[in-house]
Amino acid sequence: MLTVDPPAINPTSHATFFSSQSRNRKSKPMDQQQHQHIVSDEVSVNGVKTSLTLSTDGILCWFDRCLFVEKQVLGLLISGRLITIKALVKTGGDGFGCSGRRNLVRKSFVFESVSDDSLRNLYEKIQGYIDSLGRPKKLFIFVNPYGGKRSASKLFMNEVKPILEDANVEFTIQETKYQLHAKEVSRSLDLTKYDGIICVSGDGILVEVVNGLLEREDWATALKMPLGVIPAGTGNGMIKSLLDSAGEPCTPAHAVLAAIRGHKRSLDVATIWQGETIFFSVLMLAWGLISDIDIESEKYRWMGSARIDFYALKRILRLRKYNGCIHFVPAPGFEDVGEESSSCVDSMEPLKPRLHGYQGPMVDFQSFNWRKLNGPFVSVWLHNVPWGAENTMAAPDAKFEDGYLDLIVMRQCPKLALISLMSELDNGGHVKSPYVVYIKVKAVILEPGTRTDGSTKEGIIDSDGEVLARGKGTYKSDLKSLMVYDKLQVVVDQGLATLFTPA
Repeated sequence: MLTVDPPAINPTSHATFFSSQSRNRKSKPMDQQQHQHIVSDEVSVNGVKTSLTLSTDGILCWFDRCLFVEKQVLGLLISGRLITIKALVKTGGDGFGCSGRRNLVRKSFVFESVSDDSLRNLYEKIQGYIDSLGRPKKLFIFVNPYGGKRSASKLFMNEVKPILEDANVEFTIQETKYQLHAKEVSRSLDLTKYDGIICVSGDGILVEVVNGLLEREDWATALKMPLGVIPAGTGNGMIKSLLDSAGEPCTPAHAVLAAIRGHKRSLDVATIWQGETIFFSVLMLAWGLISDIDIESEKYRWMGSARIDFYALKRILRLRKYNGCIHFVPAPGFEDVGEESSSCVDSMEPLKPRLHGYQGPMVDFQSFNWRKLNGPFVSVWLHNVPWGAENTMAAPDAKFEDGYLDLIVMRQCPKLALISLMSELDNGGHVKSPYVVYIKVKAVILEPGTRTDGSTKEGIIDSDGEVLARGKGTYKSDLKSLMVYDKLQVVVDQGLATLFTPA
């Protein structure tokens, strides 16, 4: 474990860069401008004198150029009479305030004050405004060097660390060394030392952290710790969902900025249990076609993300169907989907008490209106957020904290139609297909069965990219899984965890 404090940066070594964002702004009367200013003082930029002002709405202006402190300014430094403002700005278009999907680039803006008193006044007022935004000052960062293309460590050093240093954020780095390492660390981490936890990885490390926090005795307090993800894995579904909700592209720079700005939102957490075994899911659960593609394509990991498309086509051409049944509690508006399932409450197994940590959702299952869908199934998908991966909008109507999971079910579909349907996963168009049932649910009982082409072959249940259960005759079925290929139960808790969010 390595603790790093941001080093001092020589502001004179950075080039200045200006925005033309405010060139078309209408001028306001001087008395109105002065009334709105937190600070206004004379500075010199490249030998030319001008006023540097900070307005009450957080806009820094000099000449006819502006920076938006909340959205763009990372931090500031002083050296002698020089004050350097570090920012993350959008490239292209009409400057810093432009909308649209553009890259973020680190920039430095250097100003020379006319006196020591002026320097101190500018620094204190600008820094005071930044501090008032409630940004995190200390972060604990997991880096998974084995995920995706094994580039997380390099990505952190080249793209994440420089931005954190510009923002004067202290951080502690922990590289994960084995599966569930992040879960172990999160279970015992002294959270009082940090303002947030960041996962430089795919979705897997985030899932481990949530499960680790829920096993703590102080789980209720621990879950208030905001969590963030920097996309460095194969899927990156959670950060894609977060950034896309704000109209931002899924890049490391945008993800880091979302954490630095310190905005938070709640996240639903699904409890999956089978007997005394429990798993907490924040992304999805899959059984059938989607799960087979996700897990069995691991043998083609050398292909990178292309392995998913390649194996999807292979699996569709030799399509499997699975016997089974899904019992569910529909959200309002979906009460007519499926058939009545009055007997399933009796088969609902209670969640066993745990020695420590979160005890699971307090739910009165008797009061629910249970429904069911009978197989055979091509695919069953439960989703907590819209995107399952950067190119897979699995559940376009999913919300982070609505207290429901989105259930996507396919019971039959011709192969040609299925190929066309799968091609629409990048925009969510697949849910409009007549072959797809798409509803919101509060609870689910999944009873998986055998493949229709052979009673000795079963399936794979996948949750958040990891194998939850492997049936007979499946890929690597000899490996031990968390659960057995049998009935399991899922209930969602509204807003249980906390995330850093871009807006």
